[in-house]
Amino acid sequence: MKKIGWLLLIAVFALLGCEKDDICDSATSTTPMAVIEFYNAANQTTLKNVTNLVVVAPGFTEGFLFTGVSKIKVPLKTMENITQLQFIENGGTTDLSDDNIDELQFTYTLNDIFVSRACGFKRVFNLTNTNTNLITLDTDNWMTSCVIAQPNIETENETHIKIYF
Repeated sequence: MKKIGWLLLIAVFALLGCEKDDICDSATSTTPMAVIEFYNAANQTTLKNVTNLVVVAPGFTEGFLFTGVSKIKVPLKTMENITQLQFIENGGTTDLSDDNIDELQFTYTLNDIFVSRACGFKRVFNLTNTNTNLITLDTDNWMTSCVIAQPNIETENETHIKIYF
């Protein structure tokens, strides 16, 4: 009987010494991307799909291709307070003559939020742009306007920027 008591006591101490596995669940929110929705400039409550839209950072040759969607997600730089992205209309085609490049510049402050011991921190963004200076004006903008709908980019559950074209 004494042996059983000692075994139970050892088992209890062994179980008390166990720690929960530190594994970051894949469903846990991490550093979010900026969510952008596209709208019809003539009817600003109607979503409008983009076709052959390429989003790329200046100086890069590879970007993200979007077609047949009205909502996209794009990453922002996590080590700087400014991200410039080129939105190339018809950029997904081999014919470069009809490419129309509009550039957006996002300025923001960075904050780190503790997620958990397993996941660490996530970086969130607070857009500091005014709505009038997101689009770099040129002689042939395909975007007519751009509005910050939600300046705090903490999740990907809401629209942060609305683009009208």
